[in-house]
Amino acid sequence: MRSFLFFVLIVLWYTTLNAQKQKNVDFKIENFRTQVPALKHALQDIKDGDYYYAKGRRNITVALDYYIRANDFNPNNAALNYKIAKCYLRARPEKLALVFLAKYRDLSENVSIGYYLTLGRAYQRNLMFDEAEKAYKMFQALLSPTQAKKYRARLDMYMRECKIGREMVANPVRVFIDNLGASINSEYDDYWPVISVDESRLYFVSRRDASTGGLVDNSDEQYYEDIFYSDYQNGYWQPAMNMGKPVNSNGHDAIVGRSPDGQIILIYRNIGNNGGDIYYSKLNGSQWSKPKAFPKPINSSAHESSATFSYDGRRIYFVSNREGGYGGKDIYYCEKNKKGKWGKAINLGNSVNTKGDEIGVYMHADGKTLYFSSNGHVGMGNFDVYKTVYENGEWSDPINLGYPINTYDSDAFFTMAANGKHAYYATVREGSMGDMDIYLVTFLGQEKPLVDNTEDWLIAMRRSAITQNVIEKKVDINEHNLTLLKGVITDAKTHKPIEATIELIDVDKNIVLATFKSNSVTGAYVVSLPAGRNYGIAVKADNYLFHSENFNIGKEDGYDEELLNIALYRIEVGNKVRLNNIFFANREAVLSPSSQNELNRVLELMNDNPKIKIEVSGHTDNVGSRDYNLKLSTQRAKAVADYLISKGINTLRITYKGYGFDQPVADNNSETGRELNRRSEIKIIGD
Repeated sequence: MRSFLFFVLIVLWYTTLNAQKQKNVDFKIENFRTQVPALKHALQDIKDGDYYYAKGRRNITVALDYYIRANDFNPNNAALNYKIAKCYLRARPEKLALVFLAKYRDLSENVSIGYYLTLGRAYQRNLMFDEAEKAYKMFQALLSPTQAKKYRARLDMYMRECKIGREMVANPVRVFIDNLGASINSEYDDYWPVISVDESRLYFVSRRDASTGGLVDNSDEQYYEDIFYSDYQNGYWQPAMNMGKPVNSNGHDAIVGRSPDGQIILIYRNIGNNGGDIYYSKLNGSQWSKPKAFPKPINSSAHESSATFSYDGRRIYFVSNREGGYGGKDIYYCEKNKKGKWGKAINLGNSVNTKGDEIGVYMHADGKTLYFSSNGHVGMGNFDVYKTVYENGEWSDPINLGYPINTYDSDAFFTMAANGKHAYYATVREGSMGDMDIYLVTFLGQEKPLVDNTEDWLIAMRRSAITQNVIEKKVDINEHNLTLLKGVITDAKTHKPIEATIELIDVDKNIVLATFKSNSVTGAYVVSLPAGRNYGIAVKADNYLFHSENFNIGKEDGYDEELLNIALYRIEVGNKVRLNNIFFANREAVLSPSSQNELNRVLELMNDNPKIKIEVSGHTDNVGSRDYNLKLSTQRAKAVADYLISKGINTLRITYKGYGFDQPVADNNSETGRELNRRSEIKIIGD
């Protein structure tokens, strides 16, 4: 509302000053005989402005400063007003483009044909779509047949953008969009946010003066890209820190993604003549390793930029402009085979990729929703953010995320939090601290009765009071069905953190889906479990008994976060482990095929430690008689022991015993308690 009132005041001011048509005043000595030194300065300002304008978007504000200074000397030059208007098409506040275009028209006896195209762009940028279409049609009407052919495709695209822009603005999504503030953003370009899966750490790219080496790229006169990070503590993002070497170098270093467990980051670097490649760095405790380039076929002689892992780390999606694509930059993927090698690069196809460019690819933790930006799909203009969902072996038609997430400007590098409530992305909009800033999107979900603004502020969990966009239209919240499992792995006796291997298993298929590691210094881990699977979790470390968990997650179970701190016991006499992924049919002693993976884990333990002896124990709930449960538990313990013996384990190393319901670990008065009591365990009884 304030920006609209500001625009009205500007127009009223301009109308008052121009009650009578003014004449164009050229920058010539005869017009400024008593101001020759000032005239020379103004002419130099125009020359300098032209120089910086030609250098592109990142230098527009510099060019504008020179033009405005010349305009202060002579505000009645048509050509200069036109230059200023074109700058405001790419700068803030964009509404001033219309003011200076009006001044240009007032000072010109005959406006150029290009004026109508520029006017259309200015109207479109200010969401005045009807006026923009009229200007485009006027421009089209004035073109020669040859010119009309040249501009046909571009004008068709602009008209389509006006049509879809009108629809999107009329049906905005219900979101808050907030600048992350001075702890993250700066007066320089800040972009490419990469958020940890639990939103505790934010990595991003900045071109600020604190870059490693302090060098400037001569191609655009900005500092080289560096990677920064910030931790979320006590309700605030902490001041951003440069990651330093070896992650950052004296050249361009841009974070583009991370592994599901946060132990690997993906980096874009442009070294040599490869046009740009994807690198990776591993976290060893608290130290990041020197980045290494991915091999072919991920990297090639072409330009590879953004990349993202699937939830299990077995597939990598990336952007490349290699030959054989559908347009400029396309999205590809490679899969890792059982030997850990990356397979051939496969294009996602023309339902996702276009004749234009697709950039900023990000795979959500749900394992199926891919976010990206494109200037090839019809949107509001430049790059818009889209999503596509992989289901039944196919990618859905991309969906534009809507206004005000998408605008006339470039909107890119969109990262959705695991819970679907927040997203982070980079965009250029009024109120930015620099040119491109990082913003937080908070999805409000279904429309509710209007509440007091104080309550509105409480809805958004991690907001900085920079802007407040309350959108009233109804839209579905971004539902992502997954469970986020996180915690710390420690030694059960010393409570010190342990670097452990975490296996993610599909219990029904008896296959290992992925392998992760906890941090070697903190013991922290995080695993994403997309809905619709029966998962087994196995945690292993040298000289420790393994720990297993089972998570059977329904397809429509929604989003959940589970805090699971795990204490591992050393392989010592007296220590035992519960076998959470050993399954029997109800009231039977026949091992289910889905127990195979867990049984083999016990087998591996016995083979790796050939001197240990174990007792396999069976336990039941209290449903039924004591004799019945004692017999059932004994038979189940024997079934596990028999399997191990059948695989070559000496019978002298294994005993088995059924305890019925005599050793409960929970209350039998609830189904949850009874489920906990029905279990199989192994105990070290000799070494």
